[in-house]
Amino acid sequence: MTTTEISDQVRGRSLAFSWTDGPAKDAIHIHVFHDDGTVEWHSVESDASSERPAYMAARIDRDICLVSYLSQSGYTLTVVLDFIEETVIGVASNDKCWYPVRGRFQVLSTASESESD
Repeated sequence: MTTTEISDQVRGRSLAFSWTDGPAKDAIHIHVFHDDGTVEWHSVESDASSERPAYMAARIDRDICLVSYLSQSGYTLTVVLDFIEETVIGVASNDKCWYPVRGRFQVLSTASESESD
């Protein structure tokens, strides 16, 4: 794997993605973007996360970030986060198909908040 870009817009933060369109419509997934460049996620119904793949996060501008990661299942999630509108839009894809995804997100915690606990 090559060196990946990791924007401070998500690094060290936990985000809740509430999907309004796509295969996970009506589901909420918690994503924890670790400082080491890995991400773990789980449904709000389950605390279990079975993997922790590398992610890339590129700052598009002050309030927009592109995030992508490849899961062990073979699906890649690539999304754009708008921190002003708190919206997420993108594509979930594998080697055979792609699905548009859309939703909202909320920042649950940041690295500085975690350090103060």
